[in-house]
Amino acid sequence: MNTLASIATPAAPSPSRARRKPARWLALALETHISLPLFALFLLGAMWFATLHVIEAERSTAATAARDATHELLDTYEAQMARSLSNIDQTLRVLKYAVEQNGAQGALPALAAKGLLPPGLVFQVEITDSHGRVVASNPDAGPRDLSGASYFEFHRHIRHDLPYVSQAIVHPRAAEPHLHFSRRIDDAAGRFAGVAIVAVDPAYFTSSYERSRQGERGLLGLVGVDGVVRAMRIGEQVSWGQSYTPGPTDLVGLRACRIDGETRYTTTRPLGGFPLLAVAGLSESEQMAQFRQQRRAWLLGAGAGSTLLVAVVILVSAWSWQLAKARRRERQAQETYAAASEASPDAFFVLRSIMNQRGRVTDFTIVTTNSRAEQLTGLRKEQLAGQRMSVMLPGAFSAGIFADLAAVALDGVTHETEWLARSLPQGERWLYRQAVAVEDGVVVIVRDVTERRLAEGRIRHLAHHDDLTGLPNRSLLRERLDGAIATAAGDGSAVGLAFIDLDGFKLVNDALGHNAGDALLKVVGARMARCLGAGDTLARFGGDEFVILLPALSGEPAAIAPLLEQVREAVTEPVLVEGQEVQVSCSIGVTFYPRDGIDANALMMHADVAMYRAKELGNDNVQFYASEMNASIDEKLGLLEGLRAALDSCQDDDAGACQFELLYQPKVDLRSGRLFGVEALIRWHHPEQGLVSPDRFIGLAEESGLIVPIGEWVLRTACAQNVAWRAAGLPPISMSVNVSARQFEDKRLVERIADALGASGLPPQDLEVEVTESLIMRDLGRSVDKMRELEAMGVSLSIDDFGTGYSSLSALKSFPITRLKIDKSFVADLASCADDQAIALAVISLGHKLDLRVIAEGVETEQQRDFLRANDCDEMQGYLFSRPLPAQALARLLADGHGVVA
Repeated sequence: MNTLASIATPAAPSPSRARRKPARWLALALETHISLPLFALFLLGAMWFATLHVIEAERSTAATAARDATHELLDTYEAQMARSLSNIDQTLRVLKYAVEQNGAQGALPALAAKGLLPPGLVFQVEITDSHGRVVASNPDAGPRDLSGASYFEFHRHIRHDLPYVSQAIVHPRAAEPHLHFSRRIDDAAGRFAGVAIVAVDPAYFTSSYERSRQGERGLLGLVGVDGVVRAMRIGEQVSWGQSYTPGPTDLVGLRACRIDGETRYTTTRPLGGFPLLAVAGLSESEQMAQFRQQRRAWLLGAGAGSTLLVAVVILVSAWSWQLAKARRRERQAQETYAAASEASPDAFFVLRSIMNQRGRVTDFTIVTTNSRAEQLTGLRKEQLAGQRMSVMLPGAFSAGIFADLAAVALDGVTHETEWLARSLPQGERWLYRQAVAVEDGVVVIVRDVTERRLAEGRIRHLAHHDDLTGLPNRSLLRERLDGAIATAAGDGSAVGLAFIDLDGFKLVNDALGHNAGDALLKVVGARMARCLGAGDTLARFGGDEFVILLPALSGEPAAIAPLLEQVREAVTEPVLVEGQEVQVSCSIGVTFYPRDGIDANALMMHADVAMYRAKELGNDNVQFYASEMNASIDEKLGLLEGLRAALDSCQDDDAGACQFELLYQPKVDLRSGRLFGVEALIRWHHPEQGLVSPDRFIGLAEESGLIVPIGEWVLRTACAQNVAWRAAGLPPISMSVNVSARQFEDKRLVERIADALGASGLPPQDLEVEVTESLIMRDLGRSVDKMRELEAMGVSLSIDDFGTGYSSLSALKSFPITRLKIDKSFVADLASCADDQAIALAVISLGHKLDLRVIAEGVETEQQRDFLRANDCDEMQGYLFSRPLPAQALARLLADGHGVVA
């Protein structure tokens, strides 16, 4: 049979096909591998139904027999107990009569003479007087006092003609417990005269237990109507005194016994004339043991029969399945191909090889195609069928497709590839081709993958470019830098790398918001990109950092200085953001390959060092890397290590003297001249470098995160010092503490302030926290929430360096603050600069309108003081009054009464 022809010629659909479906399903059901398992399934169901029915019948019979046996056992036990209890009651009546006739002392001898006393080995007979004293007993037990016995109390207080049955009681002189049956004795006047008692061992009432009849775990017993066991035997064990809940009278039920947990068929019956119930039970496991053995035999038989039947059915069905599969294989192949090819989004071409005499493929005949192939080629199936590929699809030969298909037809190895087809009716499309060898030819599957290719291109672009600016990202920069270095190493050229950091971007981002910052980054990035050549790369490294890659350079490094200056000037041009004109600059650090490094890591690190040198020199400049710059990095690392050691020295008493010191700059009221508060300022006494300026280490502490523990030390020390001044009898003053951005963002800031106040005992209203304007504007909502928490605690807040940020008046009125501080940059030229005077007047007016106090910092001349006082500024601080002072010097200032300035 020609497999290619059979696959390639599917039967055409016909209207009668739908009508043939039921017939096909019926024919399929009648095949042996289908019908035989169905019949076997029916036989299995019938077999197991019969087996389970027989088992259920046997179980029901066994359960009925167990219930009958339990009922019969109770009948027998009840008759025995009725006789025994009747004899005991008869003895009690005789005792009572004998006492009435012969008196308590003569009753027992009179009965003994007549042979009416029960045997002493089993029954203990006693007579008490009205006070509970035993006056006669058989066998003789001596005098005893039974006035506290339950049965004596019962008869003394209740006139009752029925016998009383006690629980099992052990008397002091008795070795074993006994059940006490008693009746009331009255004198001739009808008054209570005593009690007649017959005591019986509980085992007496269960002595009829027969192991052959009741098994090893059967049950016999007497239970009081109060639910307490008087006597019970389970197997060989006799017990009494337990709580027992009897079931319905004369109904045999299957229940678990609370005494030993055994499940039994049990029933109960009241004993007439006595407050007792007879209980009998048979163990369910013993009664049903024979049934369970029979059930196991039935199940094993049914299981073995089922296994044999299933094995035979599997063997016969497998043989039948192989035959049916062989018959359907060809038909299924045809139907599957027809359905798959027409429904598939892929184009199918079935080709028959044309061979020459040397066994080489010279052409292919197109046997058949599908509808998708018609759309792809623009030719109908009828036009393609039976034609040579070289005639109908000549482009396949020129594109190398024919050679690929010929190799598959000869080697039999499936081949896949993708290519850009340029001569299709739809225009250029990316296509995927899979060629699979079949008998006498190949089957070719062609799929349009243009959309996937475009999506992959977009994904590659997203993976290597910054989402915000569209510039290459760090990954693509590194890839291009490695390539540029490799090229330069081969041709002897140089590579330039410029690291750019925007100066002042953080202030814009914090003040105007992240959206404004993003807009600024886009504009600045576009400006820098316009300054570069086609082969250069501008990448966004992260945040406000950019990198320029200049490959294939020749000549001196200074040759690129004009380009970098052009970039710097482009960055500094004003930008309109959120309706407000802002301006930033940039610091640029430059390195060269191979002069400054031979690998990407070294170049990036040295460019970063050069950029930081540009920042140290005042921003807005270009610095070329020099090896001496590493010294500043080493100095910075050494200073950071020393800062950690200084913090340890102040937190650990065993680490030596504390290197930090707090100085306190006085604040005075401009109207009264009174010193009302101080601002705590930290100083660092380095063991080797001496006094280190805060300008050198505060920024480093902020960058490294050490500012949080250092700030907490400042807060605790300042609060404790204020309390110490008060304890020394000095006038109370307020304490101001600065909070940095890193501290303010700390989630535990409010908790740390509360701890410092609690540890020192300083009242919250005497602590003022100073925050900067730009710090609050970073996240206005969260900042205001945190400030309100401090306000609720009683702590005052003030805005430091007011006028240097970008806060709006609408935001300012929502701040829970009490004071505005005029920045010293506006105070320095206050006596001569009209602009600074206008700003100071505006801040003073604004503060008073908002019911805030205004303080000016950096007041150093009398002219500055006089201007501020004349224009109603409330407070001042600065060298005019006092430099920052140590704690002892400030204490002397307060103690000497110098806290007032004219």
